[in-house]
Amino acid sequence: MDAELAQILNGIGPRLRALRRDRGLTLAALARDSGISVSTLSRLESGIRRPTLDLIIPLARAHRVALDQLVAAPATGDPRVHLRPHRKDHGSVLVPLTQYPGRVQVFKQVLAPREPKLVTHAGYEWLYVLAGELRLILGGSDTTLRPGDVAEFDTAEPHWFGPAGNTAVEILHLFGPHGDQAVVRTG
Repeated sequence: MDAELAQILNGIGPRLRALRRDRGLTLAALARDSGISVSTLSRLESGIRRPTLDLIIPLARAHRVALDQLVAAPATGDPRVHLRPHRKDHGSVLVPLTQYPGRVQVFKQVLAPREPKLVTHAGYEWLYVLAGELRLILGGSDTTLRPGDVAEFDTAEPHWFGPAGNTAVEILHLFGPHGDQAVVRTG
């Protein structure tokens, strides 16, 4: 095995441990989420066990990160995200702005008019109105947001958002795991 490959493989265990600790997960919780035993996870993190794809892929899924983030793959040289719009129901368009699954997903959305239907799910959302008017129903409140307005909320609260009228609305939509909240820094 060449020195560069050995260095990459030796770095995976500490990276896995740091990722798990940063997320406040115990070995038992990660074992439950990944289907990998606590003892195997411990040996991987300490470098006793050599990482394999059979182990790394479930861990990448459990942490919601790309494989190259776990193995510290060399940069490809092109940091641009190649946008691929997805057409949704009733004329809406979703454009992922983040390239890999991770802690926070970012989307540009054009939402076509549709009937409100309240939903709940795990996570935390941020909405920024680019153009048009956005109607946000959150629990018992019904609010209209205009360009430049921002909303953030825990998605465990029943919610729905869409155009306030009969024309589409364009938004930036950030979605993160439960407990992640925006941190605003100003000069």
